[in-house]
Amino acid sequence: MLESFFKLKEHGTDVRTEVIAGLTTFLTMAYIVFVNPSILALTGMDFNAVFVATCLAAALGTAIMALVANYPIALAPGMGLNAYFTFTVVQGMGVPWQTALGAVFISGIIFLVVSLFKVREAIVNAIPYSLKLAISAGVGMFLAIIALKNAGVVVASPATLVTLGNIHAPQTLLAILGFFMIVAMEYRKIHGSIIISILTITLLSIALGLSEFKGVFSMPPSMAPTFMQMDLAGALNAGLLGVIFVFFFVDLFDTTGTLIGVSHRAGLLDKDGKLPRLKKALLADSVAITAGAAMGTSSTTAYIESAAGTAVGGRTGLTALVVSLLFLAALWFSPLAATVPAYATAPALCYVAVLMARGLAEIEWDDLTESAPAVMTAFAMPFTFSIADGIAFGFISYTVIKLLAGRYKDLSVAVLVITALWIFKFAFFH
Repeated sequence: MLESFFKLKEHGTDVRTEVIAGLTTFLTMAYIVFVNPSILALTGMDFNAVFVATCLAAALGTAIMALVANYPIALAPGMGLNAYFTFTVVQGMGVPWQTALGAVFISGIIFLVVSLFKVREAIVNAIPYSLKLAISAGVGMFLAIIALKNAGVVVASPATLVTLGNIHAPQTLLAILGFFMIVAMEYRKIHGSIIISILTITLLSIALGLSEFKGVFSMPPSMAPTFMQMDLAGALNAGLLGVIFVFFFVDLFDTTGTLIGVSHRAGLLDKDGKLPRLKKALLADSVAITAGAAMGTSSTTAYIESAAGTAVGGRTGLTALVVSLLFLAALWFSPLAATVPAYATAPALCYVAVLMARGLAEIEWDDLTESAPAVMTAFAMPFTFSIADGIAFGFISYTVIKLLAGRYKDLSVAVLVITALWIFKFAFFH
């Protein structure tokens, strides 16, 4: 049944590989079920209710991606979007969290409409191939800086922005060991290398007293404090239209960048560099955004950590289905999920970054009008800490350079419109 539904043989995979890939992806993104409630709780939202909403929104969106689109890509409330929700909208603008949830809900409805009418699909397909390659590499670099930060290898510096961390710290040394383990096992063709590394580093961490075993089982808390609490009337206030636009626009390109980056590395793009069943994939996060807002969490988006699963062979929706089930299980097994420290999953993200950086090799380096915007796209993602901003840099530089070089025919109407929208966003909503 699984073979016929997910077309495993057609994609060169099997049930065991997909299950391992799903577990790998979940372990690399399980942090969100604790980080997201911690951030949103700063708005006054109930931590435990947001925890449940986070798990359910991730499970729902990922299940739709699995069963409708058949892609190994997981969804969950997005990092960056939750920070914008908390620090900019609620704390910065003084908007009640219920009204902010209403803005997220409305942005999800807009997503759903433009997905049904293929507007989002047209936007994704309009991205020049060189930028698609750069997005894949840039997502890898973005993963790398997240991983290096989680591992303590790089830390913030007032003088140089980032600098070398304390590489004598046992947590950092364990993370470095984990990366070496993954690379060595992958070279030796040992299956499950990423999971082996994560579990080994977690066990060593517990044995050394660096982290604690937090147990296995607990009952899920109530979602009542945030369920259906969004204020739609307040969100439609003229002053919040810009907020809705930002939620819509940033999540659109975060999801787009993730879909392209992960799919390119997994070999899921077609010969024209396009993603088959794209409309179905885009519908998954549209539904997840609206449902997530109703349950009580900020915007849901496709997760770049999905690349960890495709790196170990995940190629179909069965990988995503496993992730979805694990998010549901996390409701009851939250202490167990909390046992894995961030520096145990950091090596997996670093390894995936190595794989995704290969996209730069396929760029037309002899054509500066293609290579320069591509490099800008890739570099901007880690340095702005935003996939969406990296794509913005790419589109704007691609259009301006092509125009100045007299290569007008290379610019489609869609590229010009998207570039104009990015300039508008930076001018009025940044």
